[in-house]
Amino acid sequence: MLALQTRADAARYLADDYAEDVLDRLAFLRHEPRRALVVGDITGELASSLERLACNVTRSEPAHGFDEEQPIPGGPYDLIVSLGTLDTVNDLPGALIHIRNALAPGGLMIASFPGAGCLPMLREAMLAADGERPAPRLHPMIDVRAGGQLLQRTGFSDPVIDARPLDVSFRTLHALVADLRAQGLSNMLADPGPPLDRAALAKAQKAFAEAGTDGRTTERFEILTLSGWKS
Repeated sequence: MLALQTRADAARYLADDYAEDVLDRLAFLRHEPRRALVVGDITGELASSLERLACNVTRSEPAHGFDEEQPIPGGPYDLIVSLGTLDTVNDLPGALIHIRNALAPGGLMIASFPGAGCLPMLREAMLAADGERPAPRLHPMIDVRAGGQLLQRTGFSDPVIDARPLDVSFRTLHALVADLRAQGLSNMLADPGPPLDRAALAKAQKAFAEAGTDGRTTERFEILTLSGWKS
C-alpha cells in the first residue's frame, strides 16, 4: 500500500477526508495539543498540518511495525489519532485501552476507519460472482452502536461516535479494487476464501456495471469516527 501511495495518481480521497475531518474536529473543540501521535497518516497531510500549529508530532505506521494492540511507547500524548487502521486489528478493545493509557490527563483520541455499511456495490457483485457458496471477501466492520459500546467499555470520557458517507463513482470494478488496494482496504482476513476464476470475475464485473448508470457505478464508503477523552 505504501509503495502504491508514492504514485502521482494514487487514490488518496479517504486519507484526505480523514485528515480534513480531524482538523475540523480539533478546531471545533479548541483542542491545541503540544504532543501528538498520528498513526496511519499515509499522505502525511495531518501530521504536517499539526506541526504547522506548533505541535510535536510522532508519526507511526503499522506497515513499519507499529502495533496498536501493544502498549504504546513515547507517551503521554495530548492527542492520539488513528486513521484507517483500527478496523483491521484483532483486539479492538485492547487497542483502545492502550491508546487511552498513552494519553495524558485531558488528552483526546480520534480514530477514523471504514465502518459497517461500506462497499455495498462490491458486496453485491461478490455475491453474484460466488453464487450459492459465498466466500468471505471483506473483513467484518463495526457500526455506530458497537463503537459507542467499545468507548464506554474502555473508559473514555465524553465519547462521541458518528458515521458519515463518502460516495465515489467508478467506471469499472477493476478501478474500485485498485483504489481499495492503494488505500489499504483489501481483504485482511487470514482465510479470505478462494480467488475468483475467470467466469466468476466476469459475473462480478457485470453485476457491478449493471448497478450503475451512464457507465459509472457509485460506491459508498461509510467512515466511522470514535473520539473520547482521558479524564
